[in-house]
Amino acid sequence: MNGRAPCAALDHLLVAVLVVVSLTSPLASLTYLLYAGYIVLVRGASRLLGMERLLAENCLGHFFAVLCLGLALSGLLLILRPRPLSPTVRAWREVDLDALRHNAAVLQAVLSPGQKLMAVVKADAYGHGAVQTARCLQRGGVRAFAVACLSEGIALRRAGIQGTILILGYTPPEAVPLLRRWRLTQAVADEAHGHALAAQGRPVRVHLALDTGMHRLGIPPEDHGAIRRLFSEKHLVIRGVFSHLCVSDDLQQSSYTQLQLDRFYDALSWMRISDLDPGDTHIQASYGILNLPPQPCRYARAGILLYGVRSGGEPTAFWPDLRPALSLRARVATVRRLNAGESAGYGLAFRVDRPTVLAVITIGYGDGLPRELSQRGGAVLIRGRRCPLAGRMCMDQLFADVTELPEVHPGDRATIIGSDGTSVIPAEEPASLCGTITNELLSALSRRLPLVYVDGRSP
Repeated sequence: MNGRAPCAALDHLLVAVLVVVSLTSPLASLTYLLYAGYIVLVRGASRLLGMERLLAENCLGHFFAVLCLGLALSGLLLILRPRPLSPTVRAWREVDLDALRHNAAVLQAVLSPGQKLMAVVKADAYGHGAVQTARCLQRGGVRAFAVACLSEGIALRRAGIQGTILILGYTPPEAVPLLRRWRLTQAVADEAHGHALAAQGRPVRVHLALDTGMHRLGIPPEDHGAIRRLFSEKHLVIRGVFSHLCVSDDLQQSSYTQLQLDRFYDALSWMRISDLDPGDTHIQASYGILNLPPQPCRYARAGILLYGVRSGGEPTAFWPDLRPALSLRARVATVRRLNAGESAGYGLAFRVDRPTVLAVITIGYGDGLPRELSQRGGAVLIRGRRCPLAGRMCMDQLFADVTELPEVHPGDRATIIGSDGTSVIPAEEPASLCGTITNELLSALSRRLPLVYVDGRSP
C-alpha cells in the first residue's frame, strides 16, 4: 500500500472539515481560503521549534496541527464578527402567533358542521407576514389559503405551505405553466378569462367566480350558457364555485346580502340538477361569518377576523372572543423641551403656549402610517400612559407630547397599535381617525418594519 495514502486521506478529511467550518459565516470562510497558508505556517513553525518529525513528517501530527490552527482562527473570527442589530432598535411589527392560532380555532368553531376555514393571507397577511402566518395556521390545522395574486401564491409554496392555495385575483393566461408548477388554484374572472386559461392546452385547477351583485369579478349566476361552456372546457379542472358579499358588514343592507345569497344558491342548485359538480363552494368572508347564520358551503374565507380586529366600527350580529395579533412599536429617539411660544415640526404647525416636552418617535409615514394621524387625535403609549401626537408627522419620525409623563428617555418603547400594561390602542382607533379601515391601515405598513414573532403575551 502507498505510504502516502493515509496522509492523503487525512488531507481530504481536513479540507472537508474546513469547508464545513467555512459555512458558518462569511468571515469563517477565510478558514478554508487560507488552508494552504496554514500548511506553510505549521511547517515553518515545526522547523523553528525542531519538531519537524512530529508536525511535518508525521501525518497525524500534521493533520491535528493544521486543523487546530484553522479552528482557532475560525473561532477568533466568529468572536470578532459584528453582531446583528436587534430588529427592535427602531420600529417594528410584533405578531402574536398564539393569538393567530386562537382566532383560527374560534372562527372554525362558529362555522357550520363540515365547513372549513380558508385563511386569507393576501397583502402579506394584512401586514402580519404571509409565510409565518400561513405556517402558524397550517400547524393549527388550516388546509386552505387565499391570496390575491400569483406571486403571493408562489411565495407560500416556496415556503412549504401545503393544501389549497386559491388566487382570488386575475392571473394572465400565459401564467398557466406557473399555476401548474406551483399547484395553485386560479379564480376565473369571467367567461373569456376561463376560455383563455383553457386555451393554453394544459389542465389548470380553477374556482369559478359568480358575480352575484358586487359587479367586480365573476360570471352572472343566471348565465347558464356561460357556466355550461366553461364546464365543457376539458383543460379547466373546476374544483370550486364562489362569490363575494359586498355589504355583509352592514346589517341595514341585509336584504341585498340575501339577494346575493339567493342568486348564488340558485346557481348551485341548477349546476347540480344539470350534473355539473360545483365542488368546493364558498361565499362568506369575515363579515359573512359574523352576520349570517351558518351556510351550507365547504369553506368560509376569513380575512381581517383572523387577525383579531374589525374592519371598522360597524355593529355586528355577534363578536367572538378574538385577540388582536399585531402590535406596532417604535422607540424614543430623543426628548425636546420647548418654551412657551416655540414651535416644532414642519410648517411650525405645532406651537405651544406653555413649557412642553416632546418625544421624537422613530416611525413615520414612510413606514406606512397615515400622515394625517398626527393631526387627527392620534396617540402612542409610553410606559403604559397615553401620549397625544403633536405636529405634522415626518417620513421617518413623529412627535408625542410627553409633558405629563416624567422621565422619558431615548430608547423607551412607544406603542402605536397594541397594548402597554393596561392601556390599549386598538388598530380600529387610528384607522377610524384617518377615515379608513383596519384592512388598509395594516396592509399598508411598510416592509421596512421588521416582523418580530412572539408566542403569547408580548414582553
